[in-house]
Amino acid sequence: MGKNKLTKFAEMAEYPHVFQYPFATLKEKGFDLKGHWGERFFRNNHPIVLELGCGKGEYTVGLGRVFPEKNFIAVDIKGARMWSGATEALDSGMTNVAFLRTNIELITEFFAPGEVQEIWLTFPDPQMKKVNKRLTSTRFMRLYRQILSGDGIIHLKTDSHFLYTYTREMIRVNAYPVKVDTDDLYHSEQNNPILSIKTYYEQQWLDRGLNIKYLQFVCEEREALVEPDIEIEWDTYRSFNRNQRSALTAGK
Repeated sequence: MGKNKLTKFAEMAEYPHVFQYPFATLKEKGFDLKGHWGERFFRNNHPIVLELGCGKGEYTVGLGRVFPEKNFIAVDIKGARMWSGATEALDSGMTNVAFLRTNIELITEFFAPGEVQEIWLTFPDPQMKKVNKRLTSTRFMRLYRQILSGDGIIHLKTDSHFLYTYTREMIRVNAYPVKVDTDDLYHSEQNNPILSIKTYYEQQWLDRGLNIKYLQFVCEEREALVEPDIEIEWDTYRSFNRNQRSALTAGK
């Protein structure tokens, strides 16, 4: 039997590497680590990398182990999920991993301009109906640009053909430099340490025979951004209800 949410929240309130700021407190007092994460928390000048919409935080923990020369901060609003990765990092004595519970839309309240070098988006909801909620939309690119360094990198890892296609077109029309683009990461010629890190949900997609797509691009400064004007076929498997998805998974 897993721990309930209240127990997890109580435990995380005592974790030194977890930051939970109610909106009212944030607006009244601000966030004192903004612009000072390296100096005051990590106590080094290593690059800072965010995972936005981290879920359980397992990918952040994995990245922290593979890249000890970087600092990683997992961001999500759902604290009960975050507890898993936060607890694992604490129990393992990791000093280059932190967790921040907040809405992604508030990210500029926690990081100063140029303070972040990379952003990971790992299997976000493709938001096929709502462009403004899509984490690779131009709305969010403007937000990321406010905290990224000049050559700041965005990583997208997704099972979604819809989100992959949309993001590729967003990159193209805004002329962002592309560093890596593959629609089948695990059968590509990529020799990358990230191949050793798989989240629970990523493994589920792989078990169902879905290809994992990966994009890495530079989020350069732009005077104006253009939303893609493209028709994209929806991911039909995402319209299944939970019972249908479970049945499909069980049949693999």
